[in-house]
Amino acid sequence: MNIDESSSAAEGNQPQRYSPAEIEPKWQARWDADPSLYAAEGHDSGKPKYYCLEMLPYPSGALHIGHVRNYAIGDALARHMWMRGYNVLHPMGWDAFGLPAENAALKNGVPPREWTFANIAAMKKQFQRLGMGFDWTTEVTTCLPEYYRWNQWFFLKMFEKGLAYRKKSKVNWCPDCQTVLANEQVIGGRCWRHEDTVVELRDLTQWFLRITKYADELLEGLDKLEGWPEKVRTMQRNWIGRSEGAHVDFAVADGDSKITVFTTRVDTIFGATSVQLAPEHAVSKAFALEDDALRVQIEELLEQQQKARESDALGAIEKHGVFTGRFAVNPFNGERVPIWVANYILADYGTGAIMSVPAHDERDFEFAQKYGLAVRRVIAPVIDTKDAADADTNDLALPYTDEDEAVLIDSGQWTGENCLEAQEKMAAFAKAKGFGAPTVTYRLKDWGVSRQRYWGTPIPMVYCDKCSPDEPLPVAESELPIVLPEQVDITQTNGSPLGRIAEFVNAKCPKCGGVARRETDTMDTFVDSSWYFYRYTDAKNLAAPFDSDKANYWFPIDQYIGGVEHAILHLIYSRFWTKVMRDLGLVKNDEPAERLFTQGMVIKDGAKMSKSRGNVVSPDLMIERYGSDATRMYALFAAPPDRDLEWQEEGVAGISRFLGKVYRLTTKFSSVARTNGAATRPKDQALLRRLHQTIAKVTQDFDGRWHFNTSISSIMILVNEITANEAAMDAGEISPAAVSEVLRGLILLLAPFAPFFVAEMWEELGGEGVVFRTQWPVVNEELAREDEIEIPVQVNGKLVSVVKVPAGSDDAVVKAAALADPKVIARIEGKTVVKVIVVPGKLVNLVVK
Repeated sequence: MNIDESSSAAEGNQPQRYSPAEIEPKWQARWDADPSLYAAEGHDSGKPKYYCLEMLPYPSGALHIGHVRNYAIGDALARHMWMRGYNVLHPMGWDAFGLPAENAALKNGVPPREWTFANIAAMKKQFQRLGMGFDWTTEVTTCLPEYYRWNQWFFLKMFEKGLAYRKKSKVNWCPDCQTVLANEQVIGGRCWRHEDTVVELRDLTQWFLRITKYADELLEGLDKLEGWPEKVRTMQRNWIGRSEGAHVDFAVADGDSKITVFTTRVDTIFGATSVQLAPEHAVSKAFALEDDALRVQIEELLEQQQKARESDALGAIEKHGVFTGRFAVNPFNGERVPIWVANYILADYGTGAIMSVPAHDERDFEFAQKYGLAVRRVIAPVIDTKDAADADTNDLALPYTDEDEAVLIDSGQWTGENCLEAQEKMAAFAKAKGFGAPTVTYRLKDWGVSRQRYWGTPIPMVYCDKCSPDEPLPVAESELPIVLPEQVDITQTNGSPLGRIAEFVNAKCPKCGGVARRETDTMDTFVDSSWYFYRYTDAKNLAAPFDSDKANYWFPIDQYIGGVEHAILHLIYSRFWTKVMRDLGLVKNDEPAERLFTQGMVIKDGAKMSKSRGNVVSPDLMIERYGSDATRMYALFAAPPDRDLEWQEEGVAGISRFLGKVYRLTTKFSSVARTNGAATRPKDQALLRRLHQTIAKVTQDFDGRWHFNTSISSIMILVNEITANEAAMDAGEISPAAVSEVLRGLILLLAPFAPFFVAEMWEELGGEGVVFRTQWPVVNEELAREDEIEIPVQVNGKLVSVVKVPAGSDDAVVKAAALADPKVIARIEGKTVVKVIVVPGKLVNLVVK
């Protein structure tokens, strides 16, 4: 429905004016005075439960239109489910720890705590001004001790179970953040917060959570998450990166060391013509100590690798290598193969070493061609086996990588075996002989949770030189929370700021009672967001993270809403945390959320809306000009929620005019709508038919893919129909009962989208109770049925007209009707129609240039 068209119908006599500046504060004050208004009922309410959740925001200081869209989607759903008779939990909180607070403190001289709580107050006020129906009685703030003490409690439990441990390893270091990053926080070799900052590899002793213990379950669980977008599930599958293969040990000839390689194609091992090491592999370093010239060459390879990381070009790096002058022994045939160091082999990927089989691997083939290494074919197509042994390798199409319809050649006792069968047998042989074993590896690494920053959860461990000089000790649960000091100098960036606070560092050993040192690293802030939605179910509990009975009633989350950028970070961590809590006996569910929805971005001036691009639109400005309801309703109307939205202020103005039209009609006929009686007059049926068709359409949209844009369009069509019948309503040709049913139905249909406006109109109509707790209108199927249906027509995603076609028309008929519509013709005149997309029974979209 075109907004301006819906707003340009003839006005009635002396219309009343819609004033959101008067209506919205009035209802906001009423709702603020009753904090239980949006509170969920207990688990014994007798109603079906519905847990509707949007990802909690970081309190950065102000909401932008991207926030408005995300939370308007969830709020519309929550209100609809209330009206459908569900016991709804719709909470909100604050992901309040994190580096931005420290950066702001350094920039503005405001302590992180003060900065954070000022931002929370400002953003909460914005949420309330937007009319978001959150249950503030369950509010969670992750930087408060009553919350983060349970981070510490969980850490102790994981330490008991061997899931939290400390080790020295290569870690990702961001020079700007001055802290360690988890692998998931490194994107293209750069910090996830600083896209221009190259992440360095450093050797540090860090705390890790053993997420890899759950790798198989995390992977297998994705198949059960049918309510999650396939894109997110694919991203997690790829990140977990399960590979089945074998570890094989190549002994270093004339030495005592060995090189362990991981291969998914052990069946090709007779074709290995070299072993290649990462520049930082332990064997590479050992060789470098013995040969200064080799050391210089290896350092050059490492420098090349580091530069490739910096430019995010590691996958396309020009491959260079150096022969070490040493050899390794292939354990399957005793052959000596040269040991090379190569710049494209990573120390932190796999074992940091590969066996190179040029005839059957594209990367190995490229390297062998460059350095003149032998290329030996050891697998062949089934049809080629008779002649393969005699074939000239140079005449064959190499590399040949098939394994499904291929067999081994020149491979000792396995010659003639099918490749897939040989892989299993050869891995078992390696295990039996003691030089290898069948192995499953993962791209997923354990979660490094240590951060060398101040504004985070203190790790509840201590160090005692007397009774435990080598191992850290857990503090007693009775000591929790280990409170984060408030007055801390964070201007120095050499190590954790907490290390300079004597009253924090000095502690008592829980084992011997002597002097101990407290751990000064803090936890990754993704710890906070991995379980916050469980705390919502029992936010005031002082004795436990939450009551299990309450959590088991509400979980899994029925609908989770947030950005796809969290697919790897937050979403995989929260799945891991749920499984740990299940194994601790706290919850019964395996997964945190049954359904996940990832909304599209908000675009302004052709780019994603962000502060860095200077194209952020403040909702405060939109609210001041057009009202909260128009602002959030346009965010739902302008595009399907899973698509990107191009922000246009004139669109908000159009929605405001539409609401003004509904306001005028409602106030004009409110006294008529308060009367009782039956809808018996001849013109009643046509108007009621349009109402029930609209009820059917909007209900279907909520039950399906949330096409709120077409929901709102159909409501606009209903309003146009009411306007077209306004004269008949004035003349009494339409019965008061029909007017009442249509206007009440209209307001209830708008309830999920424009809460302030609807509350005012419901009161105007004499509606009883809270409007969003009123029953959702029920469609009269017989009345809604019609020989013709109306199909919205869009041009480049914007609604320009509505066409009528016979019910059940095929796509060709619908397409023809759309192209013949005068408004469509006028809109596409002089342009080229690139494509006509027909969504059966839903809409037509013309893509034009």
